[in-house]
Amino acid sequence: MRFWLNIIWLVFGGFALFLDYIFFGLLACIFIVTIPAGIASFRIATYIIWPFGKRVVPMPGAGAGSALMNLIWFFVAGIWLAIGHVITAFFQAITIIGIPLAIANLKLIPITCFPFGKMVIDDPQATFV
Repeated sequence: MRFWLNIIWLVFGGFALFLDYIFFGLLACIFIVTIPAGIASFRIATYIIWPFGKRVVPMPGAGAGSALMNLIWFFVAGIWLAIGHVITAFFQAITIIGIPLAIANLKLIPITCFPFGKMVIDDPQATFV
């Protein structure tokens, strides 16, 4: 079931969101100071393209540096990516089949806005987020 959910997700919005994360990751890698934000963006992009069967958990030991980078990330890329999720969710919710994907898409917004201090793990029991 996760395989088919991932395929439907990929076709109906996942790939476009993946490209957004890659774009912001490359943009962040231009400056040396924001390279950690670029790496975080690439990490989330791998989660966004194939999200079902994975889970986001707090990273042990994340401290003040993560909080500072989350603040910078939110204003540089997080808000724009969150808007992308809302727009994608709107178009997914137009169809009955897309409603669960739209709900899952909106659940990604907190991870999108504040990615530092979190890590993605494989979880066979997880359906989403």
